[in-house]
Amino acid sequence: MTTKHKKPVLIDELREELAALEHEQWAHWTDYFLFRLSILTEPAWKGEVERWQRQMQTPYAKLTDGEKRSDREWADKVLGILNIPPRTGA
Repeated sequence: MTTKHKKPVLIDELREELAALEHEQWAHWTDYFLFRLSILTEPAWKGEVERWQRQMQTPYAKLTDGEKRSDREWADKVLGILNIPPRTGA
């Protein structure tokens, strides 16, 4: 007879908090994307698309520090949910 282990409620709550954060991140990106889409002219749009394509194909470790900044901000939000203070100066 096999006993199924039920996840503790704490894990379920943490999962929901992280899912809410991921939704917030998606909404933030979508808002930015739609705003840019609505105001950009063709030449500027082409530059944005090329930059995003390059970033999508670049592993995180090879991004510039400036490009890593946004990802670090979202990682800090996850650390906040986990009650782990982010490193300072990074």
